[in-house]
Amino acid sequence: MIDVTMDMEQFDCPFIDTSADHDVGFSAMHWQLDTAAEQLETRLLVESPDRYELGEGLSTLRDHENMAEYKLFSKRDGTAIIRTVIEETNAMSTITDHGGYITGPFRIANGSEQWQVGFDDEATTEAALHDLEKGNEFVVEDRSKLAMESLFDTMRNANAASTMLDACRDLTDVERDTIETAADAGYFESPREATLSTLADEFDVSTAAVSKNMRRGEKKLLRSVVQALDRMN
Repeated sequence: MIDVTMDMEQFDCPFIDTSADHDVGFSAMHWQLDTAAEQLETRLLVESPDRYELGEGLSTLRDHENMAEYKLFSKRDGTAIIRTVIEETNAMSTITDHGGYITGPFRIANGSEQWQVGFDDEATTEAALHDLEKGNEFVVEDRSKLAMESLFDTMRNANAASTMLDACRDLTDVERDTIETAADAGYFESPREATLSTLADEFDVSTAAVSKNMRRGEKKLLRSVVQALDRMN
């Protein structure tokens, strides 16, 4: 399988049009492409730094000419969860016409969208990318050949990966900054290239404070690693 990651600008996508006009971002939680009906059903997390801007963005999205169905599940402060059904775009049609398929969640912001799509071989990939250029603007950010075994291994262990992601999100800003800075400075190397003292100087705090933040962050991450190991197939 050839896995392609693209930064895509579709000219007929409601989400891209909305994110170009309003400060909102969309993250896919679920998607299902109905090739017979030529429609894409999605459940999305919508985020905005401003509650008013979120409302304006949702209204624009709801009224878009390519929006077939729209339902708001919840909205609070700067986030919302919605279900939509949109008409198949030119890019979606081109991908499916070449036997392509979605391999990962997409994220839309600032008028562009990150796509992860797969094709069965190099020739099909080249043909699809060539046809995509006729009606879309895009940049291929990554292109790799994956064995089907690797793909299935990722799918089988999605729960384990989710556990790790939840632990990363659970880190406070201070814990995350401390661990990232320590890693970049070589604190975890053997021999160590940084000490608690050098890290304390970096953050302008005491060595005790750095050590405390490090231990709390490491505890969260290590706990998630153990849980992930239990869930791995």
